[in-house]
Amino acid sequence: MTEQLEAAMHEALEEAGKALAEGEIPVGAVLFKEGERIASAHNEREALRDPTAHAEMTAIRRAAQALGRRRLQDCTLTVTLEPCAMCAGAALAAGVKRIVFGAYDPEKGCAGSLYALPEDPALGSIPCIGGVMEAECRKLLDNFFCEKRKLNPDA
Repeated sequence: MTEQLEAAMHEALEEAGKALAEGEIPVGAVLFKEGERIASAHNEREALRDPTAHAEMTAIRRAAQALGRRRLQDCTLTVTLEPCAMCAGAALAAGVKRIVFGAYDPEKGCAGSLYALPEDPALGSIPCIGGVMEAECRKLLDNFFCEKRKLNPDA
């Protein structure tokens, strides 16, 4: 694992921490162009009452606005949790260069766990690198859900 990938994941983890502080599922995403941070976001589904307000979706929107274009072919999406089908599809639609993620999501992950949507050559083929700082990303999620179950045992 390169220092550059770890540095990028540290920034995504900072965003995930913001989600945690707001009571959201702690997922953070950052888009980089040539190592420069273009846009970042964290989950805001509860705050916005918007099922599409995943960290990746918001970060992709912000990056497109910041660059003034919809194609992000020179950008890398770094996210703390493996993207779901919606977010993997958005990355494909934006044409990101690469997806880097931390924790695998065996239940909903579509960048290698359940399905490798971004790497499907019929759809465009975006390379994915998973497991970057996985332990740190997983710990944040596990702690969040552990606390949530303590507050609501039926959750």
